[in-house]
Amino acid sequence: MRRRLPASLRWRLLLALVATSAVTLAATALVVLPPLQDRLRSQSAESLEVSVENNRTAVEAELARLGREKVPYDQYRFELFPVANELNAQTNARVLILDETMVPSDPLDSPPGFLYDSEFALVPRRTLQAAIAGFYEPVTTIDGDTVRVARPLTVNGKLAGSLVAERELDEAAQLVDQVRTSFLIAAAVGLSIAALLATALSSTLLRRLGRLRTAALRISDEGPESAMPHDERRDEVGDLARAIARMQEAARRAFVSTASHELRTPLTMLQGTMELLEEDIRSGRLDELDALRQVSDARTQLNRLSALSGELLDLSRLDAAVQMRSEPVELGEIARAVAAEFELRARERRTPLSAILPNGPCWGRGDPDAVARVVRILLDNALRYGPRGAPVRVKAQILEGLAVITVADQGAGIPPDERGRIFERFHRGSAAGSAGGFGLGLAIGRELARRMGGELSVDAADVPGTRFVLALQSAHAPADPPRGERDRVSA
Repeated sequence: MRRRLPASLRWRLLLALVATSAVTLAATALVVLPPLQDRLRSQSAESLEVSVENNRTAVEAELARLGREKVPYDQYRFELFPVANELNAQTNARVLILDETMVPSDPLDSPPGFLYDSEFALVPRRTLQAAIAGFYEPVTTIDGDTVRVARPLTVNGKLAGSLVAERELDEAAQLVDQVRTSFLIAAAVGLSIAALLATALSSTLLRRLGRLRTAALRISDEGPESAMPHDERRDEVGDLARAIARMQEAARRAFVSTASHELRTPLTMLQGTMELLEEDIRSGRLDELDALRQVSDARTQLNRLSALSGELLDLSRLDAAVQMRSEPVELGEIARAVAAEFELRARERRTPLSAILPNGPCWGRGDPDAVARVVRILLDNALRYGPRGAPVRVKAQILEGLAVITVADQGAGIPPDERGRIFERFHRGSAAGSAGGFGLGLAIGRELARRMGGELSVDAADVPGTRFVLALQSAHAPADPPRGERDRVSA
C-alpha cells in the first residue's frame, strides 16, 4: 500500500495562506475605506466653500444695485435669480439669500422670509440656524450627508444678510460604495488566486516531502543501502533531503567500519594463532601444552565470531521487521530455564547465580523465544562485566500490573552519563574494557522488548550494582485445550 502524507497538512497550508491574504485585505479595507469617505466629504465641503466665496461678491454687487435702484422686495427674487442660479449651477446645491431686515425677533418660532430660495421649499431648522449664524461669521457644518456653507453679505460696508449653500454629499457616499464594491470584487479575485497559488505551492511542497518520507520508510525497511532521491533545490526541503542523504551515508560508513573492526580483531588473533601452530608443527618443536593453549585461544576467537554473527543476524531480522508471536508467556519458567543455562559459566566464575520465582504463575504477553533471548543477553552482561564472586539474581514478578523480569548484579554499576547510550548499537561502556562484547546485545534486547509491546530499561535507583528491568504486558493463563485435543497431543 502506498503511504501518503496526512492530507491535513495540505489544508493547513492552504488555509494559512488564504487566511493571511484575507486578513491583509481586511486590514487594508479598514485602513483605506473609512478615511476615504471622510476625505471625500472634506473635499466636497472645501469645494462648496470656494464656490460660495467666489460668488459672494457678485451677490453683494447685485444687492447694492437693487438698493440703489430702490427695487421693491417682491421683485428681489427675480433680480437675484441670475447670480444665485450661477452658484446653483456650479455646485448643484440649494442656494438661499437671507436679508438681515427680514429676520424676526424669534426666527425659530416665526421663520424669516428669504430674498431667494432655489428650491422654494420648507427650510430645515438647521439650515435656518446656519443662515442666521452666517450673518456674523463664516459657517461650515457637515451634518451626516449634508454640508452647509453660510457667508455674511455686506453692502456699502454694512451687514446686509447671508448667503447659504446646502448640498447633499451623495456623490461621496456613492463613490465610496463603488470603491467598496470594486474592492470586494478585487478581494474575491485575489483570494481565489491566493487559493490557487497555495494549492500549487502546497502540492509541490508535499510532493517533495512525500518523496523524502517514502525514501525514509524504504531505508527503514531495506537498510541504508536503499536509493535516496536527489533534490538539488536551494531551500529547506532540499537541505533536508541532502541532510538525510548524508545521514544515510554516514550510517552506512559507520556500520561497515564498526562491523569490519569487530570482525578484524578476532580474525587477526585467529590468523596469528594458526600461523604459530603451523610454524611449530613444521619445525618439529611442537609443545603440547602450548598447542592446547593456542587451540583454546582460537576456540575463544571462534566463539566471538559466532556470537558476533549471531548478533548481526538478530539485527538483520529486527531491521527486516520479522513478525513476532504474541501469546501468554510464563516468565518464571523462562527465568528458571535461562538461569540453568548459565549455571556452569557462573560456577566457573565462582559467581552465585539465583533465580527468584513468584509464589504463583507470572504470565506476560510476548514471544517466548524473544523473552528468553533478552534474559540471556542480560545474564551474559551480568556475568561478563560483573565482578567475580558477586551474586547475580534473576527475578520474575507481577509489579504494578506488569509482568517483570529483573536481572541484577553487584558490580560497579553504570555511570549516569552513560545510561542514555548503553542501548545504542556498537556502544560499549567505559567499564567494558577488553571483556569481549560488541555493544549489540542491549540494543537487540531493547528492540525485542519494544517489538513485544514492552520495554527494557536500566533501573536508575541509587542501589549497588546494575539492575535491568524487562517489563511486558501482563496476560492471563492460556485456557486448557478441549479433551479431544489433549488426547490427540498425548497420543
